[in-house]
Amino acid sequence: MGASIFEVLIKYYPIFLKGLVGTLKYAAIAVFFGTVLGALISLLQLSKNKIIKAIGVIYVNVLRGTPLLVQMYISYLFLPMAFPIFNAFTKEQCVLLSLILNSSAYVAEIIRGGITSVDIGQTEAARSLGMSAKNTMIKIILPQAIRTILPSLANEYIAMIKETSLAGSFMLYELMYTRTLLANKYLVWQPLFIVAGIYLIVTMVLSALVSKLEKRLAISDK
Repeated sequence: MGASIFEVLIKYYPIFLKGLVGTLKYAAIAVFFGTVLGALISLLQLSKNKIIKAIGVIYVNVLRGTPLLVQMYISYLFLPMAFPIFNAFTKEQCVLLSLILNSSAYVAEIIRGGITSVDIGQTEAARSLGMSAKNTMIKIILPQAIRTILPSLANEYIAMIKETSLAGSFMLYELMYTRTLLANKYLVWQPLFIVAGIYLIVTMVLSALVSKLEKRLAISDK
């Protein structure tokens, strides 16, 4: 059986800690830039122009309808071959790009859903009072939609924390990659249980915080 889980954790906790920091960092970068890009994609989806709307819809469907691991391989292997500009990217940046693009597709749906959840009558009322479409969106729609969007964005971050485990396949130093490092020390099963436990604790804590955020926003909405 070898060393116990507790013994491995105590001896190699700096490795697991560094992996956890990497996981949280990669997930934060992916969701942050994914939110910026996703906001733009959501505007494409909400466009009245059929061609522009179709571009947004296709983008979201493709990235949500294909496995993230496949997207990572495309970003890591194909893009540098097809587009010379990507040769300047490090392997870390190529994998991060796939995480950002994947997150942006989910965030686009979150933002689009939040905006469309606001009663259309409020938009019509604002426009009838002479407000421009831009001001209506900024002053009327978004302040209400944000109550729906924020908790969903937080949940996207939690989901991305688990998705980053695939980045270990490309030797990025995140939580799952610690298993590869410790396998060289003939530790096979212990790291798996430790990593699973860390993921579970982190996601449970963050989920509890998101639940509190949802309750607080629900109270402020009354």
